[in-house]
Amino acid sequence: MKENKGITMVALVITIIVLIIIASISIGEGNKVIQRSNLESLKTNMLLIKGKAQEYVESANFNLGTSFDTLSETDKSARISKAKENLVGTEITNSNEFGSSIGTTAPDNTNLIYYYRLTTNDVDEMGISNVESDTQNGIYVIKYDLKNAEVEIYNSLGFTGENGTAYSLTDLQNLEI
Repeated sequence: MKENKGITMVALVITIIVLIIIASISIGEGNKVIQRSNLESLKTNMLLIKGKAQEYVESANFNLGTSFDTLSETDKSARISKAKENLVGTEITNSNEFGSSIGTTAPDNTNLIYYYRLTTNDVDEMGISNVESDTQNGIYVIKYDLKNAEVEIYNSLGFTGENGTAYSLTDLQNLEI
């Protein structure tokens, strides 16, 4: 009788199938890890920008003064101009510049809400290094609410997760992968 040496074809096929299953599971998990990393990186950048922008909006709010609502329109306009000098970025005056990704971008003088687009130089000026604000990485937009001294940060590309695409930092906080 002949003695078999080596592996049979059936054993080889089963081994290959098992390796393919393990590889597909690993690739799927690897993609999720990369996605989570990209999400955390975007959130970190947005949190850094928010922290610095919060300083600017508080200075702007201080320049408005406590008696802002009782001022004449001329004095209000002067205080708003003075307050806006504290803000970093380029004011967005065209409400269609970023479409629906950041909602309405029309300046709201009644509620003192303004949207500012950041360039990479603006982000550097804020003291935040290695954060790009361009069409490839997404353009960062700050919503300055001068009346309430609050800010919201948006990214024009956003991040797509299981619940859809989120553009604002607030929405990214609740996004699941």
